[in-house]
Amino acid sequence: MSEKVVAQDMVIGINYVLRLDDGTIIDQAAADDPLLYLHGHGNIISGLESELTGLQVGDRKSVTVEPTDAYGEYNPDDVEQHPRDMFPADMDLAEDMALELRDPETDNTYEAIITAVNDKVVTLDFNHPLAGETLYFDVIIVSVRPASAEEIEHGHVHAEHSHAH
Repeated sequence: MSEKVVAQDMVIGINYVLRLDDGTIIDQAAADDPLLYLHGHGNIISGLESELTGLQVGDRKSVTVEPTDAYGEYNPDDVEQHPRDMFPADMDLAEDMALELRDPETDNTYEAIITAVNDKVVTLDFNHPLAGETLYFDVIIVSVRPASAEEIEHGHVHAEHSHAH
């Protein structure tokens, strides 16, 4: 296998533009700051990763990723209402505010967006912000290199000259 082909256990650098159905650009990695990821380890959404397999440095590809291969379908059951008094009284809560919540019983953390708030109730949406969205990527493969044994063991790319997590 060529060392310049996108494949399992290779560190891939991509430039990309991510758009929604209406053409709105919601994310991008520019030429001077490519996204680096470890291919085959779930570092990027599965629908994009599978479409990049086999490409080479310099290849360009437009990829459409359906919700099931991205962040899932929107689930209305993942919207919950909680009493306002569950939050500190001096905490300034507002619509569209992102929160990281911890379950004291399991110590798991969860991300949520406040969709409504009043004196009695806070409505939290635990769906990923891109749940239910079809995603449109324009991608350029800018670099491919074999991952180090440590990167493969840890399942992600390490920053050059350091072990940043």
